[in-house]
Amino acid sequence: MSTKRKRQSIYGLLFLAIMLFTGTLSPVRGQAEEDTYLIATDVTFAPFEFQNEEGEYVGIDVELLAAIAEDQGFDYELAPMNFSAGLQALEANQVDGMIAAMGITPEREESFNFSDPYFESGPVLAVRDDNAEITSYDDLDGKTLAVKVGTTGAEFAAELAEDYDIAISQFEDSATMYEDVLAGHSDGAIEDYPVMAYAIQQGLDLRFPEEPELGDEYGFAVNQGQNPELLEMFNAGLANVLEDGTYDEIVERYLGDSSEVAPRSGFFGLFQANFGDLMTGLRRTLILTLVAFAISLVAGTIIGLFSATPSKVLNVIANIYVTILRGIPLIVLAFFMYFTVPQLFGIQISAFTAGIITLSLNTTAYIAEQVRGGLAAVDKGQLEAARSLGLPYAVAMRKVVLPQAVKIMIPSLINQFVITLKDTSILSVIGIVELTQTGRIIIARSYQSGAMWIIVGFIYLVIITLLTKLSNRVERRLMRND
Repeated sequence: MSTKRKRQSIYGLLFLAIMLFTGTLSPVRGQAEEDTYLIATDVTFAPFEFQNEEGEYVGIDVELLAAIAEDQGFDYELAPMNFSAGLQALEANQVDGMIAAMGITPEREESFNFSDPYFESGPVLAVRDDNAEITSYDDLDGKTLAVKVGTTGAEFAAELAEDYDIAISQFEDSATMYEDVLAGHSDGAIEDYPVMAYAIQQGLDLRFPEEPELGDEYGFAVNQGQNPELLEMFNAGLANVLEDGTYDEIVERYLGDSSEVAPRSGFFGLFQANFGDLMTGLRRTLILTLVAFAISLVAGTIIGLFSATPSKVLNVIANIYVTILRGIPLIVLAFFMYFTVPQLFGIQISAFTAGIITLSLNTTAYIAEQVRGGLAAVDKGQLEAARSLGLPYAVAMRKVVLPQAVKIMIPSLINQFVITLKDTSILSVIGIVELTQTGRIIIARSYQSGAMWIIVGFIYLVIITLLTKLSNRVERRLMRND
């Protein structure tokens, strides 16, 4: 093969790789129209924000925002995500505002502009109903407290830890925090009083050994210096709904004596009642997996071929890519793509796009190594024989070596597909409601974590078992064709 043709084939591969990734990384808004505000909220913080059985987001914050938007005539879309992720999204200007029972604190006021307060609440300590050891804060020495990341409860627990020998376990959502206490892993939990009181009202076996603390005022937040008109409309609308009684009606609906208690169904009842939501979450999981894997299959093959070319430059590029992307934890990569990239380049990327990019970048690195291994497993005599017959290097690789390598790689590629499918659960940290996050949302309203995690695990098991059987069938067919 001539040097000129060799360079042409190398540059062609490099061009395809560049086109693939620059196309993938194009900035998009994605989540809302330009004239629609995107508002972050928590996903599991009943009674302020949670999803009901009809799949609608409800709660004090959600209904208050809806009433204010109607009063002021602006449009918005909710971006449900974990509380700490919501704070990062707001700081990165990925969302326009945030309403999530957020306490107005001096530290947060350094980063965000807050509305007029719309609720006041303090943290409270809760323990298991049958826990007779803890009757006050003085009994906390040597105990473990569960808290939610970034909340006033977490700050209060840190203050208690200065006076008592306390270990602190941090969680991303309230429902998981409660379950940690009920399972006996933590001795107590600290959360805002109305949230904990609502959970107990719904049947959670917890009690309060102490009275609630004096609390913070809740406020609607925008990023420092951003969206002042949205903040003004919120304050004006808040004043109006306070005056006409709408605010009192909303609070009474969730915290008053007439508030509804959700019925607790059995295992099959829980599955039947939430079948639609679970299938929606599964469909989103499969879409994420299929799209990301398709991109990774092409990109991974290209980078894998880089490792097999005579070019030292492409060898180094492939090695650097694989080393870096395999060394970065997926959750860190997800945060980087969704929060850091927008801040660095002044662009906005939807959570779904950031999720696809994250999975694609990560999976590409592993597929590239599988391609490299598959090519190395093909006898070198195959390439030499093809070249001796006058085939150019690129044609010999494409027509002779790569088809044999593909047969070797099929089982590992399907295994990688399974891994990618399971990795989608990590993307819930940036607000993607896939199957695992759907389970968390259902737990937040039903408080039946044991049954729900069995259901979610069973769905994953069915899908992965089918994929494993497919892998085995493909492998047997390829073996018969050899």
